[in-house]
Amino acid sequence: MPMNEAWTWPSLAMAGLAGLVLGGCFFGSLWWTVQRTLSVRRPALQHLAGWLLRMFLTPLGFYLVGAGHWQRLLACLAGFLVARFIAIRLTRPRPPGMGHEALEARHAAQP
Repeated sequence: MPMNEAWTWPSLAMAGLAGLVLGGCFFGSLWWTVQRTLSVRRPALQHLAGWLLRMFLTPLGFYLVGAGHWQRLLACLAGFLVARFIAIRLTRPRPPGMGHEALEARHAAQP
């Protein structure tokens, strides 16, 4: 394993970006599956199919991105975790009647 290929910043950045895309696909697919649960005819089949697809594609993506280099695998995992935090932030339930502006106003300094 040539050391310069595994440790180059562009390869690590690309691996992190790939992890971000993998995470976006994983968590986006999970959110989409859960949102459609009540509107499909066979929700258990949809959940199983979504789970199988996610459990096949995500490890395959990590395997291909890592390419035998633990540094790239770690960068990919970091990107995946960033995608997880973004997904949690975007899908967090808000209290009724509390839009984005109301949440910001609640944290404003009081005169």
